[in-house]
Amino acid sequence: MVEYDETHLDRVFHALADPTRRLLLERLAAGERKVGELAEPFPISLAAVSKHVRVLEQAGLVERRIEGRSHYCRLRPEPLAAAEQWLSFYEGFWSQRLNALETALKAAPDDQSTKEEKQDE
Repeated sequence: MVEYDETHLDRVFHALADPTRRLLLERLAAGERKVGELAEPFPISLAAVSKHVRVLEQAGLVERRIEGRSHYCRLRPEPLAAAEQWLSFYEGFWSQRLNALETALKAAPDDQSTKEEKQDE
């Protein structure tokens, strides 16, 4: 298995665990935006959106730059790639387990036909 910085992955998954933060990332995938623009569709305060952006920054998913009084955010996808790589390991693990189960089930006698054969005797 590939070595991961557990603290970093914890921050990424913590950030992704919140639906508001996932929606913020989705909006940032379209390009850089001001924090105020990010906040527009949400029924929460600008301060609350700023807190969400801070969590995303701590996870490395968002980069903020300040220009005058405006704060601009942009998506940084690299931490998502690390999370995807971590998840891929477990996807492979479960695929192997499910394939083994399928093979075992195909090799096992069909219980229904065995019961029917016994009833016919």
